[in-house]
Amino acid sequence: MTSEAPTNRTPPPRNAWKTDGLLALGLGVASLLIGWLALLTGTFGADVNSWTALFGGFAMAAPLVLRRRWPSAMLILQTLIYMPLVWLGWEIYVIQIMIFLSFYSVGAWDANRKRAFWTRLVVIIIMFGSIAATFIVYGGLYIELGGVTGLIATLAIQYVVNIGYFGGAWFFGNRAWNSALEREALERAHEDIRGQQAIIADQAVDLERIRIARELHDVVAHHVSAMGVQAGAARRVMSRDAEQAEQSLRLVESSAREAIDELRAMVTTLRSDGSTNAPLPTLAELDALIDHAAQNGQRVTFERIADLPPVSPAAELTLYRVAQEGLTNARKHAGDRATVIVRLRGVEDGIELEVSDSGRAGMQHSNGTGHGLVGMRERVQAVGGRLEHGPKSGGGWMVRAWVPGSPHAEHGRLES
Repeated sequence: MTSEAPTNRTPPPRNAWKTDGLLALGLGVASLLIGWLALLTGTFGADVNSWTALFGGFAMAAPLVLRRRWPSAMLILQTLIYMPLVWLGWEIYVIQIMIFLSFYSVGAWDANRKRAFWTRLVVIIIMFGSIAATFIVYGGLYIELGGVTGLIATLAIQYVVNIGYFGGAWFFGNRAWNSALEREALERAHEDIRGQQAIIADQAVDLERIRIARELHDVVAHHVSAMGVQAGAARRVMSRDAEQAEQSLRLVESSAREAIDELRAMVTTLRSDGSTNAPLPTLAELDALIDHAAQNGQRVTFERIADLPPVSPAAELTLYRVAQEGLTNARKHAGDRATVIVRLRGVEDGIELEVSDSGRAGMQHSNGTGHGLVGMRERVQAVGGRLEHGPKSGGGWMVRAWVPGSPHAEHGRLES
């Protein structure tokens, strides 16, 4: 599930006031130093209040300690401190940096964007009103020094400079806020991606576990059930027909070896890096599967009807495993005397495989674990096919699987 884009940036850390406090202290000291030098050189004039010129910077710097915690409140407080300093006398250089920083912090950190907008607008109105009031009070002096033209030019310079000053602080503050939101949205997206990757990895492991379980069930169940049948036959005839018992035991040995070979091939496939794969069973090997079942005492008939369309290798393996599982179930549930028919034919641009037995009427394959039928259905559905199974009306059990054809598959693999 994808996270929504954040509307608020992460609040500043609790110890942010320490960093901002050091910044405020440094700016206060710088303001004190410049104010002292200005007093020594007479830069501020004779009427300036030396106390505000020296220590006004510390008063202006104090709100900076909490500029990220309560940005709008600190800007308003700083503005209230600034107003009397304009008339009493103040160090003009570093204090401008302090105002810019507070103004910027409102745009960058105030989570209430409407409040951030109106706070900055009110401060701009106050500041521009202060400039106008200064020129009203000292307008006569400006006219004496430069005439009306000088007054207008000086006023224009002040407004242009302050428009750029406050406009820049407004722009960069908003940009910092938006950049923080974009960065946090990107981080959340990365977290979502990592979470999805973990889910996909878990699903891949589960699917691989299921695939291995299917292969193990199909290989082991088929051969072990055959071994059980032959071992039982050997036990029954051992006392009266040693030759028949020996033949049954040889079939047990053969089934064990074939099971080991198939398990080894499966393990080799699982260990493969993809460059080479051990060969997996195909429909061409159904004859060998039927012969093996017949050698183990099953009465099996194999019918191949009409031409078979090409199917994918995965579909071939699926049909082979369905036939293998069907023979295993027939051996386990229908008994040795039942006849099993394996029928393979082309149907609906695909291949249909049917395994049916002539077990007792009404008999159901219900005393097993059910893993085989579940595995068959999952296999068939995985290649886009369908599976049907159930008791036949005349007695016995039937499994029918259909898989779609593949025009890109090799035709030669399905030739009889």
